[in-house]
This record gives sequence, structure tokens and C-alpha cells, in this order.
Amino acid sequence: MSTQTLSDSKWLKVIVHASGFFSSFFVLIIVPLLFYFLNDEKEIKRLSLQAVLFQLVMGILIAISAFFSAIIIGIPFLIVFVAMTIIVPIVGIVNALQGRHWEYPIIKRFF
Repeated sequence: MSTQTLSDSKWLKVIVHASGFFSSFFVLIIVPLLFYFLNDEKEIKRLSLQAVLFQLVMGILIAISAFFSAIIIGIPFLIVFVAMTIIVPIVGIVNALQGRHWEYPIIKRFF
């Protein structure tokens, strides 16, 4: 693999991780899916799929926690899940910039 390809791969990984910060849920899912379908590199495909699944799981967990916040029990979960939705992609970006292999927690076991 050439240096140019490694550099391109690094920035593709950064974009996949950073897609979690887009404001629109539609964009949040579409960007990694585009990378999944338009890229031939196996690692980018795997990472893109992990990013989509992570954001979907976190969205569901945040929605459940928000629902249970009405009876106060969900507030701690809501805080933790929102923090994870912000922190985990940042960790992925840092690892991608440093050229290290990194996978999303929980999701990595499935893909």
C-alpha cells in the first residue's frame, strides 16, 4: 500500500468518525453508508458499518433514557449515553489521525 493510499485511508477514517457530529440524523447515517458503498478498502467498509450501527444504538439508548427521565431513573443513563455519543467518535478521530487501528465499543464484536 502506497503512502498516498495510507494518507487517504487515514482521512477517510477521520471523516467516518466525524460524521457522528453532523446535526442531521439523515447525514449522520448517510455519510458512513456512502463510504461503505463507494470504497473498496475492507477496513473502511468495516469501520463505516460500525459507525452506522454505533450511532443507531446510541440513538435508541438515548431515546429510551429520555423516556425514562420522566420518572427520574433515566437521567443518569441519558447523561452517560450522550457523553458516549460525543466522546467515542473523538477517540476514533484521534486514533485515525495517529494511524492506529481502533474499533467502536460494543459494535466491534459483531463486525
